Amino acid sequence: MSASFASALDAAREAAALQHYPQGALYVVATPIGNLADITLRALHVLQMADTVACEDTRHTQSMLRAYGIDKSASQLLAVHQHNEAEAAENVVLRLQQGQRVAYVSDAGTPGVSDPGARLVVAVQSAGLRAVPLPGASSITTALSVAGAVAHSHEHGCFVFAGFLPVKNAERATVVQQQLANEPRCVVLLEAPHRISELAQALAVLGERPVTLARELTKQFEEVTTQPAHALTAWLAGSPQRSRGEFVVLLHPVPVAADDSESLRVLRLLLQELPLKTAVRLAADISGASRNVLYDTALGWKRNGTGQSGAGDDAAD
Repeated sequence: MSASFASALDAAREAAALQHYPQGALYVVATPIGNLADITLRALHVLQMADTVACEDTRHTQSMLRAYGIDKSASQLLAVHQHNEAEAAENVVLRLQQGQRVAYVSDAGTPGVSDPGARLVVAVQSAGLRAVPLPGASSITTALSVAGAVAHSHEHGCFVFAGFLPVKNAERATVVQQQLANEPRCVVLLEAPHRISELAQALAVLGERPVTLARELTKQFEEVTTQPAHALTAWLAGSPQRSRGEFVVLLHPVPVAADDSESLRVLRLLLQELPLKTAVRLAADISGASRNVLYDTALGWKRNGTGQSGAGDDAAD
């Protein structure tokens, strides 16, 4: 055990021991996605107390537990992964019926989202038993929190989780072009390092749509960047390090198409006298329209030669 976690175990007992932890219940425990310090006190307490720890990889979980100073015998660790989840769930249900407390952890993050666990929970609930959530780390919400991709002020201030796209290039391209390109909300994708370049190439058809790449989250070489979709391949090629680690990929919301409203009339007038960014900011303040929508509209006018700008370069703003 790292000495730095000795006090954490004491704190976990102090903070969580007086709470009620029913027997015969499955505890779905979120674990760190990279940084071991991102464990919760309640998770530490439940992992110490559990009669059985069900997990994706027993060796990985044993190593994690020992880092925290939690000792479990081999018989207390039960493999439950995507290839045996249905069968292993029967074993878990049997242990719960015997009155055991069973904690379930995936290799990293919150179980049952992009990792195994959903079928296990269904089996437990179908048997009339209880599943207790212990919230914690999640790569999805971690990336969303620093991407600025879900704004309540935006008409599409929500997100959808798409997970991993198809492995085959043709199928992946079809999903991107026929589904993601037309999805106005923020879309959350996951990707492995050996396929991130192929995903970037497939997303290039989305053009200027902002995309956030978040890699190695919570780890030493964590990196978060937002690029136009067409620039992702070039960014990845900028350094070999950039293609390493697990990725969360966020497609930012599609700006709502503007119509011939008063906000557009104001924008056109301002563009005759002011730099683009200044004109957009003032037009949004005057009309109450979305600044992002007005900015994209002004850029479209500029590209098509249909807008007027009397103040030249934006750099002066």
